[in-house]
Amino acid sequence: MDSVNRRSFVKTAALSGAGLALAPTLSGSSLLTKEAAGKSWNIHFFSKHLQFLDYQGAAEACAEAGMSGADLTVRPGGHVLPENVERDLPLAVKAFKTAGLKIEMMASGITDPEDPLTETVLRTASEWGINYYRLGYYRYDHKISMVNNLEKIKKQMSGLARLNEKYQIHGAYQNHAGSNFGAPVWDLWTVIKDMDPQWTGVQYDVRHATVEGNRSWPLGMRLLKDHIRCMVIKDFTWGVQDGRAREVNVPVGEGVVDFAAYFKLVKELGVHGPITMHLEYEMFPDKDMVQAQKRDHAISLMKKDLAALKQYL
Repeated sequence: MDSVNRRSFVKTAALSGAGLALAPTLSGSSLLTKEAAGKSWNIHFFSKHLQFLDYQGAAEACAEAGMSGADLTVRPGGHVLPENVERDLPLAVKAFKTAGLKIEMMASGITDPEDPLTETVLRTASEWGINYYRLGYYRYDHKISMVNNLEKIKKQMSGLARLNEKYQIHGAYQNHAGSNFGAPVWDLWTVIKDMDPQWTGVQYDVRHATVEGNRSWPLGMRLLKDHIRCMVIKDFTWGVQDGRAREVNVPVGEGVVDFAAYFKLVKELGVHGPITMHLEYEMFPDKDMVQAQKRDHAISLMKKDLAALKQYL
């Protein structure tokens, strides 16, 4: 077997033996069948919120909070800088392994398959057991038409899809509220609908879907369902500032995201996969906290949001 096929076989055998999801090595319209969707969930913590800690400190904090592992930032300004990925990613993976956890996901800034660092990052991530990565964001160029924008983005994502298959790693685009590509989700579906969901898909974010879709977000989720391989969990409520509606991030279960309806639909559609938990609300209101205090406070917030999420799960 060549190295990629050998790696795929080993990964499949290991996951099968552990009774875990076989998503990275199976094709199909959803990550798992509806019958398998009752399996346990792997919940990872977005390491952006722990970048004041080194790899060992972040790993120990995630373990103490009860997380399965980390959704590691491997991007400019992240826990691992792309130009140092070959040196630093193994250190991060080993630190989490020592803490009894794993790094199954990473958040990248990858958008261009021709960027010299893109293939290096994907190859290294795959070699060190990362199964999913989040792409960077595409911005619309309003000097050209929407159709031409979508064609341009599709060309880049198609190039990444080929690399994803080459390195046996799933690339997921997050639907993020705002004016960038992916906010209304129909544009995201238009671009990826013909791509193999085994390698290219969506990191579905119900918080951002609720911002953009209010009560219609389930329609967008049904549209994207075949490509949803991982999910983001966070919550928000509406506020008003200077006469305009604004989003206010809050702990899970304290906002307007209808998690009961969301997970009911997740079950109905047979969607499954690793979850990345984000704490986008103000974590450290006291700016004078020293690192040890910030660590303990972060862990308490992580535990609180995790407990709330598990109630819905």
